[in-house]
Amino acid sequence: MAFDYNADFENTDFREEPHKYRVGRGEQGVLMVEPYKSELLPHWRFKTPDIARESADTLYQMFESYKEKDDFVGMDMARKFIQMGYTRSRRYANYKGGKKYNKDGSIKERQINEEKAESARIFEETWIQVREDKEYLEKKKEHQRRYG
Repeated sequence: MAFDYNADFENTDFREEPHKYRVGRGEQGVLMVEPYKSELLPHWRFKTPDIARESADTLYQMFESYKEKDDFVGMDMARKFIQMGYTRSRRYANYKGGKKYNKDGSIKERQINEEKAESARIFEETWIQVREDKEYLEKKKEHQRRYG
């Protein structure tokens, strides 16, 4: 089932009402689902490889903490922030200032920034680890079976 952008995000605590959460594709809803957004966002950084390593490690620890609490929504949101760490740092690695398009809508020429590319590699390693986690995959399948 697709991510429901029409859900009442402002008045829903998805920890208390996990049945209202939809996984969606990729990073859908990453900045909308509370209280997870407020818990995870302060730790999401990728400016340098050192900062990215600290961020990826912290987000992974949070993923593990949610797993220990049997909190699938928290696990999935941590996965989304880790995935977003990869995609955003990759965008900044490929395009100065993270802007892919020129004002006229044409795609800018790539200018590889090795520092941001290393940040992307750090997040990618963690993202692979999380998305292949057997318990995460089982909980994801169960959540989708039960709630869509």
